[in-house]
Amino acid sequence: MSVHDTQNPETREDALAAAVDAVRGGGLIVLPTDTVYGIGADAFTPQAVQDLLEAKGRGRDTPPPVLIGDHAVLMALATDLPEYVEDLAEALWPGALTIILTAQPSLTWDLGETRGTVALRMPEDETALELLRRTGPLAVSSANRHGKPAATSVLDAATQLGDAVEVYLDGGAARIGASSTILDATVTPAEIVREGAITKQQIIDVVGDIFTAPEPSEEEDAAGEQGEDGEPGTSTESAEGASDAAPAGEADGDAPSVLDLPSEPELESVPQGPAETPLAAPGEDAAVPSDVAPSTSEPSTAEASTAGSSGSGSPASEPSTSGSTAAAPEDRPDDGPARPELMPG
Repeated sequence: MSVHDTQNPETREDALAAAVDAVRGGGLIVLPTDTVYGIGADAFTPQAVQDLLEAKGRGRDTPPPVLIGDHAVLMALATDLPEYVEDLAEALWPGALTIILTAQPSLTWDLGETRGTVALRMPEDETALELLRRTGPLAVSSANRHGKPAATSVLDAATQLGDAVEVYLDGGAARIGASSTILDATVTPAEIVREGAITKQQIIDVVGDIFTAPEPSEEEDAAGEQGEDGEPGTSTESAEGASDAAPAGEADGDAPSVLDLPSEPELESVPQGPAETPLAAPGEDAAVPSDVAPSTSEPSTAEASTAGSSGSGSPASEPSTSGSTAAAPEDRPDDGPARPELMPG
């Protein structure tokens, strides 16, 4: 463990060089920021990040934020940025605002259980910025043990972390002395996960109210009540309800339903050949051509008598209309981003 003074111009360069060497070697450092002192490690060295969490007494479920030294790094580490994020970064970075974003999926790092997110911040401290420009992104959490107050001086940090840290950079008392504000930009509307040095009103003053879901306009309300052709009452929901209420085929009038089928079979389905009629005498054949329709004249007394004795059941040729159709069950096919370590720099 070594302590280096960054306030003295004569020792500043040596102090920064020692910190850079420690980071590149996979070690931990303590650095000053504008908010509180932070414990840092190379964001792309998984073992160093794990050592950072152990030094604080934290688990992988509280991944540390990542500090960057340039606005351009934002686009390299995050993707799918809401429109307001760049405006916020332009106005409030460097500064005490940490923004949770969707991480670039191609990044080869392991910050813990981030669920695909990353919390980014650009601190307003010249020593920290100069270091970050040399090392690249650093995983940085507040320099204190879990449950203890955040360190506002290098002595506070050294008292809590001791030999777990290789290099301590002494930049004097932290200028702000309070943690950064954490804004979750992966949800809509945006949420403040932790209130810190940047107020909600400051954010609203820059990008407007991103914390309230916009109400639908009158045009959107009207569109929701109309169908695709703009006719009232023809929404998808109404159309589906109508199709469930009426049997298939009745709605368009062209395809007959089961109840529309004729009660007698078509003539061409009747076997061809001679057949006896009720008027034929026993043993006497009366051939009836298959293409001649039955007479429409009134039946004789004998015909009526014969028809009356045929029984009261339904004709065998009439199809049954009983039966049911079983509706198939409807297939009915959410986990928010992990919150980062709540005590960063």
